[in-house]
Amino acid sequence: MQEQLLHREVVFAGRLITVYRDDVVLSDGQRRVREIVHHPGAVAVLAVKGDGRVVLVRQYRHAIGRMSLELPAGTLEPGESPEVCARRELEEETGYRAGVLRELVRFAVSPGWTDEELVVFVAEELELSQPRPAADERLSVVELTTDEARLAIARGEISDAKSLIGLLGYFGWQLR
Repeated sequence: MQEQLLHREVVFAGRLITVYRDDVVLSDGQRRVREIVHHPGAVAVLAVKGDGRVVLVRQYRHAIGRMSLELPAGTLEPGESPEVCARRELEEETGYRAGVLRELVRFAVSPGWTDEELVVFVAEELELSQPRPAADERLSVVELTTDEARLAIARGEISDAKSLIGLLGYFGWQLR
């Protein structure tokens, strides 16, 4: 059932993504065009404090035109492992360092059009350090109890996929 790549053309190459136009042959011989966005991969971190509160960030997201309450997250740097990226992003965005970091889940973000894989980690035994957000990041740290986080999901206040998958995975896939 695999598709055979006949030709790949770069349609756009930016700082973060590359867009390809692939000409492929399907398993039954038909030819089709696939538009693929290449992304280097990303991580999200569900930081859990000793008292059970979860650490989120609130930031404006231009693509959706509004503020978003999310897990701290970021894109892998060239050659960087997901774990190193998770530790870096957590500290940069929240000022917390993880004493313990474990992988919760990894998933294909939207395999119909992008190859991006996202890895969600749980960070525990947090130690407060100094946040160092990127020059273009304007965010605030928000700490919620697990009940408040569940309510924020139910109200649609937390609505991005990585945060929903991470939080619901951590909560055992239950809102209540």
